[in-house]
Amino acid sequence: MQPHLISVEACHVDSQKARVLTRKVLWKLDIHVLPALALLWLANFTDRSNIGNAKIAGLDKDTHLHGNQFNTALAIFYLPYILIELPSNWVMKKMRPNRWLPFLVAVWGMVTTLSGLVNNFAGLVAIRFFLGLCEGGLLPGIVLYLSTLYKPHELQQRVGIFFVSASLSGAFGGLLASAIVRMDGIGGLSGWRWIFILEGIVTVLFGFIAWMMLPANLGSAKFLTKKEREFAGTLIWRFRQSTAVTADVPLSEPAQRITPQPIPVDPEKEVEEDKTGSVKNLADATTTITTTTDGAVSVHIEEEKFEWREIVRGLVDIQVWLTAIAYMGIIVPLYSFSLFLPTIVAGLGYHGSEAQLHTAPPYVPAAVLTIVVAILSDKLKWRGPFMLILLPIALIGYIIAVCAKTNLQRYVAVHLMATGLYPCGPCILSILPNNTAGHYKRATTIALQLAISNCGGFVATFAYTPDQAPAYKRGHSIALAFVSLAWVFVALNVAYCLYENKARAEGRRNSNIDKYQELWDSGKTRAPIGDRSPAFKFTL
Repeated sequence: MQPHLISVEACHVDSQKARVLTRKVLWKLDIHVLPALALLWLANFTDRSNIGNAKIAGLDKDTHLHGNQFNTALAIFYLPYILIELPSNWVMKKMRPNRWLPFLVAVWGMVTTLSGLVNNFAGLVAIRFFLGLCEGGLLPGIVLYLSTLYKPHELQQRVGIFFVSASLSGAFGGLLASAIVRMDGIGGLSGWRWIFILEGIVTVLFGFIAWMMLPANLGSAKFLTKKEREFAGTLIWRFRQSTAVTADVPLSEPAQRITPQPIPVDPEKEVEEDKTGSVKNLADATTTITTTTDGAVSVHIEEEKFEWREIVRGLVDIQVWLTAIAYMGIIVPLYSFSLFLPTIVAGLGYHGSEAQLHTAPPYVPAAVLTIVVAILSDKLKWRGPFMLILLPIALIGYIIAVCAKTNLQRYVAVHLMATGLYPCGPCILSILPNNTAGHYKRATTIALQLAISNCGGFVATFAYTPDQAPAYKRGHSIALAFVSLAWVFVALNVAYCLYENKARAEGRRNSNIDKYQELWDSGKTRAPIGDRSPAFKFTL
């Protein structure tokens, strides 16, 4: 039998059967990928915020901290955290996300465990530095990884599911800390030391579980049956179909002459399995730059090679800067909320394990609303508009907190803060994966957005200082200002997307094809046209 070329048509199957198999495979993908990622993010947020629980359990006294030294130790965390985000996303494709992400988690779990051994300010600063170095690559890596497995408007539901574990980690961390501090004196160690030691060990375990559960891609997912693995080719076709306008561009004759041709593949070996149960030839068949019958070139995610030109495209994208500043406006209150909620609750009159327990309830409505908003956001294909609705809830919470006269009013305000802030996380994290295309540009935009926005961590750690207790009016006012900033920049990004979509619909971006054609013909790029395509539509 003569070999043939793999094509989109070769992957097409009966539409009814395809829908059934797609649902089955995506369900299996969800139940294997999302719980593993949720565990990683739960560990991330718990390990990052457990220092707040440790503080009210006696960390500051045992390490002889004074003045703003506790805040300084918190701030040090963000320096390596920010610097590592971009390079981590650049190397993840080569290292494979199902190995890179669990590795990061396991290493920072070890570092967290060592946090239980510090005795002074210098030791605490050193531990927080290395913790930030290990944790920085996780969130941009998770978002990038999910964007390679799901279509654009399936993404926020998945981001929301793992992100809600951040809300739960606030409740879980408080409940867990209230139990662990009862170990005070066991082994000659203080209760706050056991918080770090035990939670660090659990984090290493979570990393190992994720290592076993996460697939590198659809074609190598071991949890699929033979029939489903054979269908993985159709799922790859389905994913490519959803991004076709970003991968294809009509080629001129000179460009066609320098386009590599597809590798012939024997159809009888098309879905041959190796000893691990993974599809072999499918991966080989999709590692070429293919030319379709209409003379268009297709450069897909797994085929794209690293180019500095794509990195620069990511660095100068206006949506990166608009959404990054908006996310900074969310991160300042979000991080300060998780870091200082135990202290705020203690300032309301609760102490010890009672204070730890009262940090849990504010996260419950936040977790529920995060999932609801994520589902509606994908259904309506909205991101920014939901944030414009949610952020005013947080604004009301901070206004109440600033004006509050009683502890009950302050505690109600804390619930409104969490409810308005947490659902915005998945919304803003889903904007750039939806609105940028080309693997390395997307990897850059996701990481840069987080690197810029995480600078807000420096502000967050100094927003709530001990001298403000118990009202923390200055801290609440700072958070109020940043939430307002976030609302303004989200509105600007929504306006930009509306303007750009209108321009593309009217044909005012058709010249992008000619500009890209020149780059391709001159050999300056082999990256896909990506979001430069006039047919590419931005998600609001």
